[in-house]
Amino acid sequence: MLVNGIDYRTIRMEGPSVYMIDQNLLPFEFRIIRTERYTDTCEAIRNMTVRGAGAIGAAAGFAMAQACLEAPASSYAASIEKARIVIESTRPTARNLFYAVERVFKAGMISVDQALEEAQKIANEDCEASRRIGEFGSGLIRDGFRIATHCNAGWLAFVDYGTALSPVYHSFKAGKKIFVYADETRPRGQGARLTAWELHNAGIPHAIIPDNATAWYMAQGKIDLVIVGADRIAANGDTANKIGTLEKAIAAKHYGIPFFVAAPTSTFDPLCPDGSHIAIEERNPDEVLYQEGLTKDGKRERVLVCSPGSPALNPAFDVTPAGLITGYITEQGVVDYLFRSVV
Repeated sequence: MLVNGIDYRTIRMEGPSVYMIDQNLLPFEFRIIRTERYTDTCEAIRNMTVRGAGAIGAAAGFAMAQACLEAPASSYAASIEKARIVIESTRPTARNLFYAVERVFKAGMISVDQALEEAQKIANEDCEASRRIGEFGSGLIRDGFRIATHCNAGWLAFVDYGTALSPVYHSFKAGKKIFVYADETRPRGQGARLTAWELHNAGIPHAIIPDNATAWYMAQGKIDLVIVGADRIAANGDTANKIGTLEKAIAAKHYGIPFFVAAPTSTFDPLCPDGSHIAIEERNPDEVLYQEGLTKDGKRERVLVCSPGSPALNPAFDVTPAGLITGYITEQGVVDYLFRSVV
């Protein structure tokens, strides 16, 4: 996607180095960082310098390739097996992470060159899948539609294009008049900080709304469609996504608004029978208790925004039952959880 007239991927690998957009700095500062070792790339995944299902998958694949490059010949197999465990421990919920690590690890057991090739292939596949999701999903969006989304499943969350926002971009480029409600997505504000930044950068009409305002806009008849992303989809269609997704799905069901999950097939986990088997990441309570922003004089500042001394709980994801989901927008088409066409 274009930023200041330059085409960027969210993450890429050149030689032994991984380059990624530092998403913790957005929307106030746009910066590319470089990680030289697999442990540095792991830390970038863990601290959400890079985040979003597809981008995490690509980062994990690149980290696995870096581990293959770094492994000494005398203990190659043991070294990359150890690295695999470290990489997989960074974010437990995202299916794409495990999918990418498995593929690159298997390739790395053949050769380092094979590992590097496989990691690049995964990143390229992510781009193509996201592009096709945009094409298929655009068919659900009519001229004049008002679309709600949650968290960030745009190009920043993938290598390019994104999932939930890909149909929006495709529709906008096709000349459809659309409007997007971007839930702020507490506690880290991915909707307010990232989705809004993407939409503003692309010139798409939008507004940031509080997380708890979506149902009200639905009740007012001001939302025609909901599209969200996914971090893991169980075999029965239950879907893990950013915390707050479940309540949007419940409200959409009540008001008869189509609720679609946009995700590549790599996010579907056939070995996970249902949502109760999805590990939900618990993150640092400080993400709830503190917020970061810019002061009037342009300085970054982190401040306590909650009751001093009160504890916080911080589940990063929730699980939306398949029964609340109208369909899934994939690179193979718009389907139900059994991959039957729904349009």
